[in-house]
Amino acid sequence: MDVLPGAEPFAHDGSATGVLVCHGFTGSPQSMLPIARRCADAGYTVRLPRLPGHGTTWQDLNTTAWTDWWSEVDAAYDELRRRCDRIVAVGLSMGGTLATLAAQSHPHGIHGLVLINPAYTMSDLRLRALPLLQHVVPSIAAIAGDIKKPGVRELAYDRTPLKALQSQRQLWAQVTRDLPQVTQPLLLLHSPQDHVVPPECSTLLLARVSSTDKTEILLTDSYHVATLDNDAELIEDETMQFIQRVTGRSS
Repeated sequence: MDVLPGAEPFAHDGSATGVLVCHGFTGSPQSMLPIARRCADAGYTVRLPRLPGHGTTWQDLNTTAWTDWWSEVDAAYDELRRRCDRIVAVGLSMGGTLATLAAQSHPHGIHGLVLINPAYTMSDLRLRALPLLQHVVPSIAAIAGDIKKPGVRELAYDRTPLKALQSQRQLWAQVTRDLPQVTQPLLLLHSPQDHVVPPECSTLLLARVSSTDKTEILLTDSYHVATLDNDAELIEDETMQFIQRVTGRSS
């Protein structure tokens, strides 16, 4: 399956500090590329994988499951672990869910967690029908492209594949159940005006994690895909300061 131009994964070999970067559901590495490049420019070793079924077609995504996406993230973590002695995980939306799973799965290998509008649950009552609907309707209208800044486009699908969405719900359930296992320093950046992920996700995260080092920053001038929105520079600056603080290294 051909990868869409601009949706390619990103990797950079630098210092012994690693940054694992995760993009969101139906999106592509393009949404997280500015952060990945900023980290690379600072001298860090960076891995931004393209999740299976993403950056190609929505039909392709519908043939994958959350375990496939996690396997790709975990493989990227293994690459970093072989090269680095400190790793920080960074994720947007479902990428935040996967970054959280990385922190849960590798409590001594992930040294910090940066989450941007992470997803853990959805309050939409229509999702109750999803277990049956996924077998009848292959896709619904897109959830991608929620950006306030004019003229900016997210490289993401124009349809939401329902089998993949149902699998993502299973990922949410597991990660939410195990949120108390998260003990790492946490930087949460979230948008009060988010048309994809409800505010309950951030509330749930802060209430259930066991981290004692927690920083919350509101992205007041951005919607869901905040990494491409008006607060992108703020996100990058805060991420860089966080990585330096929790690893004790500027590169």
